[in-house]
Amino acid sequence: MKEWTREERYRTILEASDEEMNELKDKVNRCPYRQKFHIQPKTGLLNDPNGFTYYNGEYHLFYQWFPLGPVHGIKHWYHVSSKDLVNWKDCGVGIIPTEHFESHGVFSGTGIVENEKLYLFYTGNTRNEKWIRHPYQCMAIMDVENNIQNKQLIIEDVPKLYTDNFRDPKVFKEKGKYYCLIGAERKYDNLGTIVIYESENLFNWNYKDEIKSDFIGNGFMWECPDYLEYDNKGVLVFSPQGLQPEGDKYKNIFQSGYLIGNKIDFDNCEFSHGEFFELDRGFDFYAPQTTESNDGRKILIGWMGLPEIEYPSDENGWAHCLTIPRELILNDDKLIQKPIRELKQLRSYKISKSYILNNEDINIEKFYERIYELECDFKNIKGRSVGIKFRKGNSEETLFYYDIENKKLVLDRSKSGKDFAVVYGQERKCDYKGNDLKLQMFVDTSSVEIFVNNGEEVFTSRIFTDEKSNGISFFADGNTEVDINIWSLKSK
Repeated sequence: MKEWTREERYRTILEASDEEMNELKDKVNRCPYRQKFHIQPKTGLLNDPNGFTYYNGEYHLFYQWFPLGPVHGIKHWYHVSSKDLVNWKDCGVGIIPTEHFESHGVFSGTGIVENEKLYLFYTGNTRNEKWIRHPYQCMAIMDVENNIQNKQLIIEDVPKLYTDNFRDPKVFKEKGKYYCLIGAERKYDNLGTIVIYESENLFNWNYKDEIKSDFIGNGFMWECPDYLEYDNKGVLVFSPQGLQPEGDKYKNIFQSGYLIGNKIDFDNCEFSHGEFFELDRGFDFYAPQTTESNDGRKILIGWMGLPEIEYPSDENGWAHCLTIPRELILNDDKLIQKPIRELKQLRSYKISKSYILNNEDINIEKFYERIYELECDFKNIKGRSVGIKFRKGNSEETLFYYDIENKKLVLDRSKSGKDFAVVYGQERKCDYKGNDLKLQMFVDTSSVEIFVNNGEEVFTSRIFTDEKSNGISFFADGNTEVDINIWSLKSK
């Protein structure tokens, strides 16, 4: 792939000609890896979901976007909306970096609805002539016509305790006051943390303190903070950079996860919590953001990608997509992630099969779709391993299986077409023990999302296989019964 100069990375869409954009669109549209039911960029690079909010009868979602190529250049916010979280309308570019306080990019942030307007908060990225960064926390206001105006600074300075890694405001209302969480890195020990600001009116903000947490020494920067409450519990979601691998955990370049505890004490900035859990066990998941649905469910969408990694679609002028929306349910101090029920409307024709497997590998016949949802129940499992092979071709297959002897669930993409990020390994695992196993899988052109036992664990991954690799089989090194339902899915 070409080397991008600094000048090329820091051109906005306003500086690109129609001819340049049309050529890039044509290149992207010829790519065999384009998704069918996931949010993806028309051109260039997508990353963090931003401003995820229910407003004026619709869900509004923005994402980080560099329009001119598959690299991390000057970030814009792209805007899509939906009434059902499945069928998304293209609303065009939401925020273009045009002001001095966002001269080098409109970084991540969130939204909050007040007074029939959507207030959007984000980090304005700037660099001086010596390329030293200074982040500003900014706000813009969207009306019911989707007009975004009134860009303004709300927090100009970084408190002296923190480096210029100071970004990604999460704004919410609690007991009549507004709070803003910002991901940060401390100067004195170069460890990640989250700081709290407070406001009476969304415009004037006062620094309170950083969140007092027992999660110490874990990562040099905590990106994309988010906060949820369930009855008497608080859940702090964030993406710590710099965690070192521990067994099967923290295998990707960067991680996303959560802490569960008592609700944050905003008077004293204290958060008493349990251990840190990864949100996803797969290869490609980062920077999730949540919102509350119009019927009170907590919904998460993540970036199906990671920073500092090249992907096979880069060659075709685009990179990354977002995950399907997931409902978050708190169950015994753990977050359960379930595909939202609205996704059922994508289902088309269905096939159902039942097998008793005895040291064999059985192919699913007469199903040749590449885009599908699959549910399977393994029961009375015995032996060494049971699992599924999908996207099978002459030399390709992706494996998900239960390693019974080692009590592990394993996702293996070592034969999943084009290799990438192999320095971080080609298997992902987590502990599992049981005689039964239920899987729900969503397979798109170049991705898979696997939900284990109704969302107790999730494995999210990109896979870049040949178009002819569409076989599915179930196998057992031992014995098991398996019931299977597969739906072809409609393209959006």
